[in-house]
This record gives sequence, structure tokens and C-alpha cells, in this order.
Amino acid sequence: MKVALAGIAGVPLGKHKVRDPRLDQADKLVKAGSKTYALVDVVGEDEASTADAIVASPEGRFDLIVKDLEFAQTRLERNPGAAGKAVLEKIKAHLEGEGVVAEAGLTPEELHLVESHAAVTAKPILVAEAADAAAFDSFLVRVVSAAGYISFLTVGGPENRAWLIRKGATAQEAGGAIHTDIQKGFIRAEIIGYDDFVAAGGETQAKHANRMSVETKSYVMQDYDLANFRFRK
Repeated sequence: MKVALAGIAGVPLGKHKVRDPRLDQADKLVKAGSKTYALVDVVGEDEASTADAIVASPEGRFDLIVKDLEFAQTRLERNPGAAGKAVLEKIKAHLEGEGVVAEAGLTPEELHLVESHAAVTAKPILVAEAADAAAFDSFLVRVVSAAGYISFLTVGGPENRAWLIRKGATAQEAGGAIHTDIQKGFIRAEIIGYDDFVAAGGETQAKHANRMSVETKSYVMQDYDLANFRFRK
């Protein structure tokens, strides 16, 4: 996952840990050799067009809106088709009100008509104040969710670890986030919901309380599920 910064000072580019307190809680309940947070790539504004989400200062957000507004005006001057013109005018009006394209209420069909225009503010944009930038790795928990990602956990043994996957990912796809061999040889996933895990006081306790379910490859992962994958090697 890639996060672009716009107008944010003091946050270094590169790999950042998503410091989710739920992993901290899991690490207290299950002993392991280490604790590994999920990672995201933090890049500069020049890579905003390929990022999954943008973190901006209030001023940075405004600058992005201005850029998209200028782009929409340029596209309108090139006489797009009637359908494209209608969508661009809708976008232009929303931007002029200092709104972002992601919040313009466009239908999937309208988005398809203008997807080649690559409006930067069509991506999720989160405004970060000074306090958010100071605790940026913790702020990333919100960014990850807004970008359409969730995490799942693997616990025990060498490490307690959080893994990032897209919302809506299946158990088989989640296994692939760990290793392609798990996805290819997937047999089943043993799942414990995070709330059940915490309420029971740990993984073993949750199993004893019959809170573990055995799921097939089509199971849709939920945020912070504990997962153990069985696969053919």
C-alpha cells in the first residue's frame, strides 16, 4: 500500500509501521518471538497519482483541489463528448466549492467516463494536523481504513504479525499475502474474530470456548481476524 504526502513536513519518506493498538493487545495475550506491524510505503506528492491514499495538510488539500480544478477546466476547453462534459462540469462545480472529487457523489458510470482524467482528489484524502503528523505511524491506522484496506493477524511462534489486505479479500487471497504457496495450495483457514480472541483472553482460550471457525477459500476476511492457514506444500 502506498500513501502520498501533500504539504506535510517532518514525516520521512519510506517504509512506515502501521501502529495499530490491536496488535499491541494481541501481543500481550499471545507470547511470540517478536511483534511485526503491517507496513506501508510513504511517498512524496509527485507520486500521488499512483498512491492508494493521500495525507495532506489543510493547505496541501487546497492545493490539490486547485490542481484538479485547473485540470477539469482544461479538459472542458477541449470539447469532450456530451456525457464527459456533464461529468466534468459536475466535478468542476464541486471543486469550486472546495470539495474533493472523491466526495462529489459520482456514480460508477460517471467515474468510468472520467477515469482517464486521473483527478488526484478522486483518491481518499485525509487531512493531518500537526498532532497527527507527530504521531504519524498511529495516524496511519485511519489512513489504511480510508484507503480500503484491512489487516489480519497471525500469532504465536516466531512472531505476532499484522498483514495488510484489501477489504473484501478472501481467505485464499489473504494466505497469498503471506506466501504464494499458501494461496496455491490452500485447503482451509482457521479463523477467530478479534473481539472473540480478546474476550476469551487469547488464542487457546478462544479455541476452548469454540470461537474458532473453519472456513473455505471463499470466506471474506474481516478486519483483524486471527488466521491460521492449512495448505498443501
